[in-house]
Amino acid sequence: MTSSVPPEGSIPRHVAIVMDGNGRWARKRFMPRIFGHKYGMETVVRVIDHCQKRGVEYLTVYAFSSENWKRPEDEVSGLMNLVLVGISKYLAKLASRGVRIHVAGDRSKVSERVRHAWNEAEEQTRNNTGLHVTVAFNYGGRWDIVQACQRALAEGVSPEALTEEALSRHMALAYAPDPDLFIRTGGEVRVSNFLLWQLAYAELYFTDCLWPDFDEAELDKAFADFARRDRRFGGVKQAQAPEQSA
Repeated sequence: MTSSVPPEGSIPRHVAIVMDGNGRWARKRFMPRIFGHKYGMETVVRVIDHCQKRGVEYLTVYAFSSENWKRPEDEVSGLMNLVLVGISKYLAKLASRGVRIHVAGDRSKVSERVRHAWNEAEEQTRNNTGLHVTVAFNYGGRWDIVQACQRALAEGVSPEALTEEALSRHMALAYAPDPDLFIRTGGEVRVSNFLLWQLAYAELYFTDCLWPDFDEAELDKAFADFARRDRRFGGVKQAQAPEQSA
């Protein structure tokens, strides 16, 4: 299927995605759930490529929530292994294309091998100036707000000085602008504790498409829908003055 080019000026600067539906995609094909996550990882790489082509500057994907530890042990173990496989398989390619990789989340609960892989990915791409890709792993929006408050207090920020701007500087994605477009695949209609602080004025887009099937055409559909939104950020759109007749 050929995707149509979105209108000029319609591309969001920062896209955030909840990549839902991997397990259901695999189950429909009588495969173990982990195969859905494997194919989903390949979808991430395709979406990164397409975001680069379209001019997106920041892409944040929800890979593992702080609630996902409740999943079966073999699935959690498989997801951790996929981190290692993905970095080994795709890091050189992404780095050569100018992608800068960030990892956002609580690193204390993952293994030393996974932390080392994350550090390697961030270090190898530190000087890249292309698309910023953030992988939210063992991440939760509530965790993010709490850790930002803790960091601010540890730095001696007084209650009176703890403004929205001050707290934003301590959030896990302090290096990125707030998302313009939030996408969730898989048919569920909720944000699931993802970027609660940062999504305050994001446009929300939900699709029934399961994540492994989410291709360039599906992403362009989301961009086209975003282009039709009237973003006022709490204000009122000014009425255009009628044209003067000659």
